[in-house]
Amino acid sequence: MSIGFRRWLNSSNSLVKMAEELNSSTTTTATAKQWSFWPSLLRWIPTSTDHIIAAENRLLSLVRTPYTQEQVNIGSGPPGSKVRWFRSVSNEPRFINTVTFDSKEGSPTLVMVHGYGASQGFFFRNFDALARHFKVIAIDQLGWGGSSRPDFTCRSTEETEDWFIDSFEEWRKAKNLSNFILLGHSFGGYVAAKYALKHPEHVQQLILVGPAGFTSETEHMSERLTQFRATWKGAVLNHLWESNFTPMKLVRGLGPWGPDLVRKYTNARFSAYSNGDSLTEEESRLLSDYVYHTLAAKPSGELCLKYIFSFGAFAKSPLLYRAPDWKVPTAFIYGYEDWMNYQGAEQARKNMKVPCEILRVPQAGHFVFIDNTAAFHSAVLYACRRFISPQKDNEPLPEGLISV
Repeated sequence: MSIGFRRWLNSSNSLVKMAEELNSSTTTTATAKQWSFWPSLLRWIPTSTDHIIAAENRLLSLVRTPYTQEQVNIGSGPPGSKVRWFRSVSNEPRFINTVTFDSKEGSPTLVMVHGYGASQGFFFRNFDALARHFKVIAIDQLGWGGSSRPDFTCRSTEETEDWFIDSFEEWRKAKNLSNFILLGHSFGGYVAAKYALKHPEHVQQLILVGPAGFTSETEHMSERLTQFRATWKGAVLNHLWESNFTPMKLVRGLGPWGPDLVRKYTNARFSAYSNGDSLTEEESRLLSDYVYHTLAAKPSGELCLKYIFSFGAFAKSPLLYRAPDWKVPTAFIYGYEDWMNYQGAEQARKNMKVPCEILRVPQAGHFVFIDNTAAFHSAVLYACRRFISPQKDNEPLPEGLISV
């Protein structure tokens, strides 16, 4: 997940006092519309959909490759279904925020899916390099970033997975895409893998970057976490988790002080694993602004957390158990300091019947594509070598990468 469980855990002690108050509050569409009439400085939560798109445009101004931004209509629900993304009281159409970068004619299509607590703009450092080789399309998943944010009323793991998988499939149909490479980071990797399991005919290659959801708590919970869960603090934090208390609620609860919290988090996080190519002052400022507006907006997709993962970020429907059903060649990419354990991918590979490789990138953590951009790009190009140039199929592993 892009907002890591460890950071959630470390920050949660200060959230206990606020939990009940914030959990009892809801943000409605009507309220959001009413706020749009007030200047940002007068709002408790100084954001809106317009703010998200404006912040996205400012961040993407750092990208040199021309791109097109569009809101892709995915309708009000899956065709033939009585469920409207899911159990929404509104039949209004929903939209997926999409950016498509200019590319050479005939380039393979690469679709990029962000993780939990993130949006497509997190890939801003990668678009230029990847657009030289691919037709790059990046999306905000339903309920995130600049996409529509329907009321989230899913009540099971299956419904929650369908929320993301089916909305992505409707987006694919609207874009008339097939035979594409699908890259997902963290929770986006979980969604990408589940999508490929359901619709393998459309995906040429999976690239799972620090994917969440491969392990289960019954088999992989550490002794340390087991002991912590038995303490009163563990019990309180587990209650917060099951109450769907997300990090975004803290950001909203802090109102006008939220942007400062996000700025401090962004500056601290994206200097932790720097390989010398750390964020510039302008990059840090624009990314912090973008992150704040995407986190503070109406809660929607973020509420998937407790239905997909149990306390400790263990999947309730682990991908490890679906490994025998895998039909799409897959490359895993992990930062060397990634808190997502690559050993889950190792276990899954043993039961896969398709080509699978696991690459580790040095001097990088969970946000490998920001922490060490050059090595990340090398890993992606290596994973997709047969699509970029067939004669490079036997190309040696790029220097610095580690093959597991």
